[in-house]
Amino acid sequence: MAIRLSQILRQSSLLFANKAASSSSVGVPKGYIVVYVGEFEKKRFVVPISFLSQPSFQELLRKAEEEFGYNYPMGGLTIPCREDIFIDLTSRLN
Repeated sequence: MAIRLSQILRQSSLLFANKAASSSSVGVPKGYIVVYVGEFEKKRFVVPISFLSQPSFQELLRKAEEEFGYNYPMGGLTIPCREDIFIDLTSRLN
C-alpha cells in the first residue's frame, strides 16, 4: 500500500507541478491537496494532506486507482465518489 500511495502522490505532484500556473492550483495552501470528486460532474475540494494517511481516505484512493490508474482526467487527483459521501467521510476526519 505504501508504494501505491507514494505512486499516486508522485503522479499527482507531477500533475500539480505542470499546472502550477493554472487557475486550478491558485489558492491551495501549503499542506493541502486539490481533489476532484463526483461520479459525473466533478467538484473541486481542497483537503489537508493528513487525510491521505487515514484508512477511509485510502480506500477512496484505491477506488481512484482502479477507475483511473494514474491518468487523472481533471488534471489532478480525481476520486470517483458521490459528493455527499465524500463530504460525510471528510467531515468525520476533522
